[in-house]
Amino acid sequence: MRGAVLADDSVLLPDGDIPPPWPVRRVTVDGAMLHVRDTPATAAGAEPAVYVHGLGGSSQNFTDVAGLLADRFDAQAVDLPGFGYSDPSPRYSIAAFAAALIRYLDHDARGPVHLVGNSLGGTISVRVAALRPDLVRTLTLISPAMPFLDPRRTAHFPVLPLLALPRAERLIAWAMNRVTVEEMAEQVLQSCFGDTRRVSAQRRAEAMEEIRLRYTVAHYPKAYLGTLRGLVSSFLRAYLPGANSHWRLAARVQAPTLVIGGLTDKLIDPRVPFQVARVIPDSRLLILPGVGHVAQMEVPRLVARAIVGMLTEPALV
Repeated sequence: MRGAVLADDSVLLPDGDIPPPWPVRRVTVDGAMLHVRDTPATAAGAEPAVYVHGLGGSSQNFTDVAGLLADRFDAQAVDLPGFGYSDPSPRYSIAAFAAALIRYLDHDARGPVHLVGNSLGGTISVRVAALRPDLVRTLTLISPAMPFLDPRRTAHFPVLPLLALPRAERLIAWAMNRVTVEEMAEQVLQSCFGDTRRVSAQRRAEAMEEIRLRYTVAHYPKAYLGTLRGLVSSFLRAYLPGANSHWRLAARVQAPTLVIGGLTDKLIDPRVPFQVARVIPDSRLLILPGVGHVAQMEVPRLVARAIVGMLTEPALV
């Protein structure tokens, strides 16, 4: 593990108007539809990249970073099964998500990609990189939801007792209908950002639109709760013998890896990014004071500079 190097800000595309979400298409893989957003490359020689969002998120979570890196990445951001506009899944385990992402990468056939995952997407990306190193050129993990043992260190703590209840998704649906879209969006922003003043008016409006979508999708409560169960299960298995431990999988990652964490993260233990960087052999670590769980949304230029810093290391050029 070593410290991440930030490329000079001048190497990024300049700031302009806040871009809207990128164009979308639907991709059917093995009979299931995945909703994908494309950020077409703006320069020759750009390399394939894929962005993977976290629990309750969507492909829109990477709009800003994807735009800043469009001269380097010919990028796609996927809605995971059950989230955004993608079809639901029969299972919501980390293994099932990773298998779906592997099927998509094989179907897309663009060769090894620069894989960027946030939170749940980070854990999924670790599994993909460990099991299919041929698919991953570099790995960037932003607040990866890797295992930790103290449940009090997550804003999800009040929801965890529901995991033991049958049909708990009905309670989740009932609770969602007890608050307005505006209230729910504010709760999400408060839990994900270190400083919500960094959220532009446009991004706040998009967050509310995402919440409205959740209220209209019948499978969303089941997807959310099933995924949370899958995460908790992966946390417990990580400290037991066996090949399914995500810490053992992380130790198998061969790709050059950048790990980014925010010190005011309310959803994972802020010590986790350090632990991840210590386990992955070829890793770089960037810790951001005052930043929360979605650094790619809160401080996108810093995240993009760190990614370019890794890409421009002599061994990777």
